[in-house]
Amino acid sequence: MLRIFCDGCGRELAEREDRHILKLELFTANEPAELTEDDLDADHLEAVGELLQRQTPLDAPPLEPSYTRLRFDLCGSCRKRFLRDPLARETVTKLHFSTN
Repeated sequence: MLRIFCDGCGRELAEREDRHILKLELFTANEPAELTEDDLDADHLEAVGELLQRQTPLDAPPLEPSYTRLRFDLCGSCRKRFLRDPLARETVTKLHFSTN
């Protein structure tokens, strides 16, 4: 028997209980640049040479991935809480400093 827990509150979900699956994809926004006449006239071999010289060594730490896919199981109440505040802005601690 497969035991499933809510990723929001940690409660074990009963076999016949409503379970919701949340899938998130996070990726770098890459708006294509508009091609101009100057782009067509540019010396691309020189640009490639400069890129190769700036290339990171093979032993350098890997870059942060530009694409991430996440999946969460949620109970009904955690689903409602997520839909109310998907970025958890309400739960962030707000600091109040004195005026002295």
